[in-house]
Order: sequence, then structure tokens, then C-alpha cells
Amino acid sequence: MTTAPHAPQAAAGAPAQAPASFSGPAVDARAALALPYTHVEDVFIDGAWVPARGAGRNNVTDPATGQVWGSVPDGSAEDIDAAVGAARRASGGQWPRLAPSERAAYLLRIADEVEKRATELSLTNTRENGSPVAESSGAAANAAGIFRYFASLAGYLEREDVRPFPRGGGESVVRRDPVGVCALIAPWNFPINLMVIKLAPALLAGCTVVMKPASPTPLSFRLIVDAVAAAGVPAGVVNFVTGGGRVGDALVRHPGVDKVAFTGSTPVGRKIAAACGELLRPVTLELGGKSSAIVLPDADLDAMSQVLVRTCMRNTGQTCYISTRILAPAERYGEVVDMVTSTIAAGRQGDPLDPATVFGPAATASQYRTVLDYVESGLAEGARATTGGRAARLGGGLEHGFFVEPTVFADVAPTMRIAREEIFGPVISVLKYSGVDEALSLANNTEFGLGGLVFGQDPEAALAVADRMDTGSVGINFFASNHAAPFGGRHDSGLGTEYGIEGLNAYLSYKSIHRRPRQAG
Repeated sequence: MTTAPHAPQAAAGAPAQAPASFSGPAVDARAALALPYTHVEDVFIDGAWVPARGAGRNNVTDPATGQVWGSVPDGSAEDIDAAVGAARRASGGQWPRLAPSERAAYLLRIADEVEKRATELSLTNTRENGSPVAESSGAAANAAGIFRYFASLAGYLEREDVRPFPRGGGESVVRRDPVGVCALIAPWNFPINLMVIKLAPALLAGCTVVMKPASPTPLSFRLIVDAVAAAGVPAGVVNFVTGGGRVGDALVRHPGVDKVAFTGSTPVGRKIAAACGELLRPVTLELGGKSSAIVLPDADLDAMSQVLVRTCMRNTGQTCYISTRILAPAERYGEVVDMVTSTIAAGRQGDPLDPATVFGPAATASQYRTVLDYVESGLAEGARATTGGRAARLGGGLEHGFFVEPTVFADVAPTMRIAREEIFGPVISVLKYSGVDEALSLANNTEFGLGGLVFGQDPEAALAVADRMDTGSVGINFFASNHAAPFGGRHDSGLGTEYGIEGLNAYLSYKSIHRRPRQAG
């Protein structure tokens, strides 16, 4: 095997490569932004922005500077009760009785309205969670695409489904009814699209919803709510309340809620699952991951380097499905380590508002501390940082931002914390394997099962390995979410699926009407 031209062989014990960095006029750039929402007093209930009933406030912090730039109401149980009541009334009204094609028309109008707000969505998202603007700039188009995809499924709901009895003498008409009032709760890493992937199928199904964003990212989704209102969706169908865990718990447990959909951490998901189990309430959970990329011996490392950041450190490592464990064949281990190191070290870290920035900050101060704890754990357990391995020190107004240097660890043992636990930050571990069976054993030896990758030049061999990975989604030489294909986790990565017809079915309640066959003529 030859060493790829972009991955020079480093001597053992060589110092870690320093990542690229950017120091720009961050504060000045922020002062010039004219965002529609900063400090707000209201929530969206029954078709209007109304003052929140709760007196508490939650600050919104820019993770690139550590400065508070916005605030929202910390909603109360009274706000949740009002929102669920509005959704309950709308659930008994016109919305579920519309033909699916009529609801689809609303989704198409929402998509158009979302695209009109693309710039504001991107910049608000980036200020909330530090997602590089190169990433967040695609949020509106992706959200609009999700609405349009689910609108295209209206025919599936309108198609008559009549099933004869296997032994004759009768038939069953199968109805797909909306499940009812849905509680939708989204995380902070992709606050727009991880809510839209719940909202779009729920609306097409005829459900009504109450949405709660994550506490660090409550402002960007207000623009989606504005798009819903501009599209003319009837009052009460969509409701939106901000707040912390107490508000989320009140929503999950509210007696007027028929279904819960949540994306977030596995520990919180367990609590929601327990509450829904007690209430016999259907729930969809998309939770954590610790996915692996299996590099087969014939892998094209140059091609792999072109997709490495997107598939293994997307959004500064704050993506649930990315493959943060890279499993390399023993005979090419050094090559793989050098390629991964040089690729990650070349990515510019800095102000997420700069289009050239690849790696931004951790989204919150808490997550910043968590990532640094894992980095310190890896070093203490004997892993070797080939790049990064510490907090980043940036200037230009970013001195107090939550930046961790993108880090690559080599000489990682499977028993180390960094190899077993979800970090949710810019940290990649490279492990060594001897033989494909061992690679699969390492990949599958985790409590999670969300994503995965196989890199190899033989399509059939790569597919055979992908088939043996115990996970919900696997990419071969790249990874991307397909709106038309189910996405979900196994084991501690969640329950149920989103995307595709399967994601729509999660918001349906089935009814079978049995009857004698109609007589001809």
C-alpha cells in the first residue's frame, strides 16, 4: 500500500499538529447583525404570539464569545396547559378533517415561507449554538425540503386500503387517522431541522402539536413558527413554548398529549420513555450514538479525506450519528492516523460567522467542560493526541468562547472512555483491528446503534460489512440523511424512526373497519 500524498508519515512520538485557527473581528460582526428576535416576552399559542404566563427568563448565550445576546420566557405549567388546550381544540376541529392533499398544500406554503427566512434562520442558529455558518446556511433549504417531501406523501394517505379476509366472506377497510396532539421536543445541535422532521409528518398526518425547543436554542425556531403562521395554518394546530426541563416534563406528562417525539441525550430519553410507558403513550426517541467508521484494507484514503469532516466531525462533532471511532486495519494504521490528523488539523477553527470556519465552539459552557473532561481522560488513559488535545485560545473577541481544539487520538484501546462513551464534541479516536471480524466486533460492541460508515473500493465487500453492522444507518464511502429513508437508532440510540413513510406512520393511529364485501351491480 502507498501512503496518500496528503498524509505524510510522522515519526513516532512526534508532537501533535497544531490546528488551523482564525482570529477575526467577531464582536464587530455581531454588532452589525439585525436579527428579528433577541429578547422576547412571548410564546405562540392558538395562532398568536401571546405573553408568557411564567415570570422566569432564560438567557441565550453566544458560545463563540460567551456573551448573553438574547432571552426568552421560561415557560410555566400554565403555558403548557394553554398550549395543549389550544392543540386539543384544533384536534377536534377542521384540521384533521381536511383531505391529506389539502394539508400538503399548507406544507408547500410553509416550505416557501421558510426559504424567505433563510438568512435570518442561519444567523440566529449560529449565534445560538455556534454552528459554523457554512453549516447553518443550509438549514432553511433542508427544512423546506423536508416539508416538501412529506407533502409528496399525501397520496399515500388518500389511497384506499381494503384488505380481504384470507378465507373470504369479508373485507377490512384500513383507516390511517392522526394520532392526536403531539409533544415535539428538539435538541440544541440542529434546532431547526430536528424539529421540522417531527413537525412536517405530524401536520401531514392531521395531528396538532405543541413544540418545545432546547433551552440554549429557543430563538431560531420562532422563524419557522412565523412561516407556519404566514402559510395560514389554522389557529391551535401549531403551538410553541420555551423553557427548561421543568417545562418539558410538564409537556410530556400532560394528560392532553397523545404522543411524544424527542431528540436528545440518552439519559433524558430514558426518563421520557419511562414517563410515556407509565402513561401508555406512544413515543419516538432519537438519542445518542457512538458510531464507527470501518476502514477496509483497500480504502481510498484520499477520497476518505474529502468526506472526513462531514462524516466524522460534522458541526464541530456535535452530531448524533457521526462516526467518531475510526477503525483502521493494522497494516495501514499509520497511514490512516496521519490522514485523519492532517485533515482535521487543516480545518480552520474560529468565528462561526466566518464562512471559512470549519470548526466552531462547543454549543454551551457545560458541553465545553464535558468535552475537555473527555480529552483529559483520553490523555490520562494513555491515548496519544496527534492534533489538538486542549482548550483553544483564540483572539479577536473570541477569548471567552467555548472552543476546544479539534482532537485526534491514536493508540486508543477499546476500553478507554473516549472509545466507549458519546463525547459530542470535536474528538475522534482511531483504533486498530486485525481482520474484518474484529472490526465488526469493535463496531458492534457498544450500547448504541445509530450510524456507521464503511470505507472500501470493493462495493460488494463494503456492502457485506455494512450488512453486519448492528446500527440503524450505515454509509458506504459517505453519509447523508435521505428524507425518503427511515432514520432511527437501535439499543440505547432510541425507539422508532423518523424520515420516510415510516416517519409519517409514527403520527398515525390505525383503524380497521370490517364489513361484508359489496355486491357487484
